[in-house]
Amino acid sequence: MRLICLILLLIFRSASAADLTLSLGKPSDVGMDATILEAGVNMYRKAIEHDEVRSAVILIARKGRVVVHETLGWKDKESRNPLKKNAMFRMASNTKPVVATAVAILSEKSRLKFDDPVYRHFSSFNNDRAKGITLHHLLTHTSGFRIKPIFFKPLIEKSVKHPNAPSLKLEVDRFGEIGAAKPIGESYSYSNAGFNTLGAVVETVTGKPLEMCLDQLIYKPLGMNDSYHHEVADKLDGKLDRMSVVYYRREGKWVKGWKPGQPPKYPFVRASGGMISTAMDYAIFCQMYLNGGVYGGKRILKTETVKLMTTPYTESLYTPVQKSKQEHYYGYGWRVHKDGVYGHTGSDGTAAWVDPQRQLIVLVFTQSPTGNKLRDRFFKLVQLAVEKP
Repeated sequence: MRLICLILLLIFRSASAADLTLSLGKPSDVGMDATILEAGVNMYRKAIEHDEVRSAVILIARKGRVVVHETLGWKDKESRNPLKKNAMFRMASNTKPVVATAVAILSEKSRLKFDDPVYRHFSSFNNDRAKGITLHHLLTHTSGFRIKPIFFKPLIEKSVKHPNAPSLKLEVDRFGEIGAAKPIGESYSYSNAGFNTLGAVVETVTGKPLEMCLDQLIYKPLGMNDSYHHEVADKLDGKLDRMSVVYYRREGKWVKGWKPGQPPKYPFVRASGGMISTAMDYAIFCQMYLNGGVYGGKRILKTETVKLMTTPYTESLYTPVQKSKQEHYYGYGWRVHKDGVYGHTGSDGTAAWVDPQRQLIVLVFTQSPTGNKLRDRFFKLVQLAVEKP
């Protein structure tokens, strides 16, 4: 009896140890070199001084301890309004891992299957060009879609025929009518249309708006209280003033692409982008993955599903020569690197990495995107700061 109790206790402790919740700590607490980390932060500090980037929130966590949570630069440089740690960011394609997670949760609940053909949910896909497309193909960007725009313009307008227009579902119907331009499952091509189709499937399966599904399935259970969709005041619980001006480089100069108070790009919530969140909220989401699908006692995904999501499915599509040049492959909503690191970026400047081998989360969030050279150098430097396993 004692042996059984001891075994159960060890199992309980093991399960509990995996469920790390984020708390503040020092680099030395988790075997990291503080000097190297500070050098990494200084890279961004200098970039902001030289106006190469206008802002950044940097968050680094290892083994559940947040060892860096630094704020640099301006929410709106012209008004000299400084950025704060609770700044809310337009996450753009960092939305994709979240939407993929919702699909995975519904799969675990037997509401859908990864190998479901899309036409089971949308009759517009029931044609020769789209019938073979499955949710797996959409999740891995191997559907054969070559649809360039996020949505076709103009959007479908409200009418007697379409009383609910404009809507995600109606726009996705148009994708099904076009279908795959390349053989399904035989090539990788990053597809916003594919992920918007996934979002419409989630709405159809649940009978609820996408933002409500994400809130109920992910945000509320994880305590992600600063994660939303749509950049309008009444949708953000009065937190609009925590959002920043989004700057873009145009002909060598920064121009304002969006500022708080302007309407969102689309009048409905989409799945290819559109998430609004903070560094701390997104770190919680990443830590849930590092924990094997659980956070704060709430199991979001099974451990085997996390492994499934972070498998580099598209690797098999490349020849050995192509593989030597390829930096990453695609899982279910995550870009998966050769060394097992997975993450994603957003076109408005957000970048996230999860390094399971080093038990590391690295986030660099800005709203002044400048390409990937600076952030990739920064991430490699943070990896070098890990001294102890």
